[in-house]
Amino acid sequence: MATFISVPLKKSSEVDLVKPLSKFVTATYPPGEEQTEYLRAVEELNKLRKSALGRPLDKHESSLEILLRYYDQLCAIEPKFPFPELCLTFTWKDAFDKGSLFGGSVKLALASVGYEKTCVLFNVGALASQIASEQNLDNDEGLKTAAKFYQLASGAFAHIKDTVLSALNREPTMDISPETVGTLSQIMLSQAQEVFVLKATADKMKDAIVAKLANQAADYYGDAFKQCQYKENLPKYFYFQEVLPVLAAKHCMMQATAELRQSALANQKKKFGEEIARLQHATELVKTAASRYDEYVNVKDLSDKINRALTAAKKDNDFIYHDRVPEVKDLEPIGKASLVKATAVQTPLSQKFSDLFEKMVPMAVQQSVSAANSRKADTVNRLIGSMREATNLCNGVLASLNLPAALEDLSGEAVPQSILEKSRAVVQQGGLQSIEQLIKDLPELLQRNREILDESFKMLDDEEATDNELRAKFNQRWNRTPSGDLYKPLRAEGNNFRNVLDKAVQADQVVKERYTAHCEMIALLCKPENELSAAIPSANPAKTLQGSEVVNVLRAQLAQLDEVKREREVLEGEVKSVTFDMTTKFLTALAQDGAINEEALTASELETRYGSHTQRVQQNLRRQEELLSQIQVSHQEFSALKQSNSEANNREEVLKKLASAHDSYIEISSNTKEGTKFYNDLTEILLKFQNKCSDIVFARKTERDELLKELQQSIAREPSAPSFNVPSYQSNTPAPAPGGPTPAPRTVFTQQQPQAKPQPPARPPPPNITPQAASTSAPVSTPVPPGSTNPPPVAPPTGPSQAQGPPYPTYQGYPGYYQMPVTYNPYAYGQFNMPYMPYQAQGQAGYPGGPPAQQPYPYPQQPPQQQPYYPQQ
Repeated sequence: MATFISVPLKKSSEVDLVKPLSKFVTATYPPGEEQTEYLRAVEELNKLRKSALGRPLDKHESSLEILLRYYDQLCAIEPKFPFPELCLTFTWKDAFDKGSLFGGSVKLALASVGYEKTCVLFNVGALASQIASEQNLDNDEGLKTAAKFYQLASGAFAHIKDTVLSALNREPTMDISPETVGTLSQIMLSQAQEVFVLKATADKMKDAIVAKLANQAADYYGDAFKQCQYKENLPKYFYFQEVLPVLAAKHCMMQATAELRQSALANQKKKFGEEIARLQHATELVKTAASRYDEYVNVKDLSDKINRALTAAKKDNDFIYHDRVPEVKDLEPIGKASLVKATAVQTPLSQKFSDLFEKMVPMAVQQSVSAANSRKADTVNRLIGSMREATNLCNGVLASLNLPAALEDLSGEAVPQSILEKSRAVVQQGGLQSIEQLIKDLPELLQRNREILDESFKMLDDEEATDNELRAKFNQRWNRTPSGDLYKPLRAEGNNFRNVLDKAVQADQVVKERYTAHCEMIALLCKPENELSAAIPSANPAKTLQGSEVVNVLRAQLAQLDEVKREREVLEGEVKSVTFDMTTKFLTALAQDGAINEEALTASELETRYGSHTQRVQQNLRRQEELLSQIQVSHQEFSALKQSNSEANNREEVLKKLASAHDSYIEISSNTKEGTKFYNDLTEILLKFQNKCSDIVFARKTERDELLKELQQSIAREPSAPSFNVPSYQSNTPAPAPGGPTPAPRTVFTQQQPQAKPQPPARPPPPNITPQAASTSAPVSTPVPPGSTNPPPVAPPTGPSQAQGPPYPTYQGYPGYYQMPVTYNPYAYGQFNMPYMPYQAQGQAGYPGGPPAQQPYPYPQQPPQQQPYYPQQ
């Protein structure tokens, strides 16, 4: 065995991933671009597995990259496919291939993607150990690469040790058992530490550092050796029987290296006796390794180096220093320094990984995400709605107090600055003209929607009326589902739309009334500043209040209130900007528990995302409430100080109306825009509803036409009068010959002679029948020959000289031929109102009397319930 230990790869049987995964994709996702993409990804996944496991892998980083990509892909798709339900079985052999001889299992097949992941990760660790063992340790690059891959291998085996039992839920094969992979992880970590010892030596680092590194490596090897010995099953593997001596030899060699470096440190400190003692101990360790494990490791170079150092040290001590050589047990222990750590397994392991099924989520997850988005929207709307409601309340209170205009109007002459700002805002938004146009458009949009809805109902009503008329006419024969029953879901949906429109009309009326109430003041706000100033009554100046403390306090409170409102605007923006995706959490929950507790997961996430915002909104609302209370108190003091006269009161009243008109304009404008959008959106929904009504009415019409045709044919085939017996004296039938058969009775109507019929096509005579000529006055019935079971054919009334046509078909079947054409009716039995016995040869089906009853048009009796296309009010 080589000086460095590597792990053999596990071998897997071929598995077809395409069939089960493609079946799941086609059953879950509808045909289209998305399904095609997923089916293509399944093909790529199958190719990736064949590349990673279906061929021998080179001991190169490119091969390891393929394994890492496949492992990452398994981790990515595990929560996206129901592998236990797919019955997809993965079969792997024991890497050491000796388990079955000692009670283990050489091969294990499990329908578990966790088992596949575990085995692939084992191969990641095994291939990493092989790549590391192939490195050239004589150069710095090779040392770095070897240390990197030994630590990767150690991390892979350690991860399997922690997860294998939970991933398999059964006893694994010995190669991936926690005991085995734990030992392999320790071995890889030991070799990584040894590589750092070699690198420190090559970099000519201080003896103290190299001694500590080597001493730590010796401890690691000693621990690995003990694990191999103490685990009962491991020595049964031939692999570990070869590993054990290597571990023991490496333990001795690393300890000897540590003693050699520590002896050099003792020499530097002029502790010559300690130097000799350590070199002697190192010599014994090397001799032990050479005598017991010489076929596994080469210790000649290390042994020669130690012997030279020991000879020189003894010589100097014997002739010069004469220092006492202590016992090994009395020497100070050498320190330890670890530079290695098992690489943690965190997906993705590959830097080139890209998820083939990145966009795929199960249907249950999609539904949960939709529900979570709805809960999120409710939370956002609740927070924003409470803030907007608070803003409207604040504006209303300030407008009723004529603030801040009252503070800005202490002169009693000029237009307050806040009123000028409100005027400019109204003008910028289009003024009175824009809002009048919006209000004017609403009835037209409403009427358009009403017409679409009325037309839809008219189609249903017309078809239902026709159906009722036909049902009354045909009674039980009109045996299809009544249109009234069939249209109940559609009428309910349409009535809901009508209710929505009625509520919209009421909302429009409220907006119109509000506009009418504030129209005059809104028009005043749209005028230029000079006209606005002239329209506002002037009042005596209140100069005594300009420097008043009450005014200053009120202004400060209004400034704080403005700050609260600005903070609320920022908060609204922050609440709207919060984004999060619950897909990953739902996928994880579905994979772990088999179900998704959407409500609990969403509630927890919403609390995390919006908890702080909710607290800030509540604090903001409480702060506004406190400020409004303080402002009202201050305003009372302010009003008491102002001079009370009618001019001042009139001016203040106008200013209040202007401020209220601005707020109403903003609200009315917003309402009319929302109403316009609502009607336009509803138009699209109603057009879909109309198309649905049109489709079902067309289908019912087609069904009605088919049923009418069938009923008409059925009625036409019915006899016009009941059968009756004809008196015998009306019969001109000659007396039968003695002993002969009695001819069939018949009735002759003398007042209506049969018309001449067109000549039928030539046909041979019927089989086994000799046609008899009939008299020109009336056809004569032919007696039945003895022993014959077939009735005789009736001779045509045109005489015996007419050409003979083809017989009825004698082969079985004759499908689709239900009625003889009118021009081909040589028997014309209907003209004589006599019993007609159709000719039927043996083995031959009789001539059909009419077409079979046709099936009604297969229109579904009850359409599936559909969600209404209208917004909920």
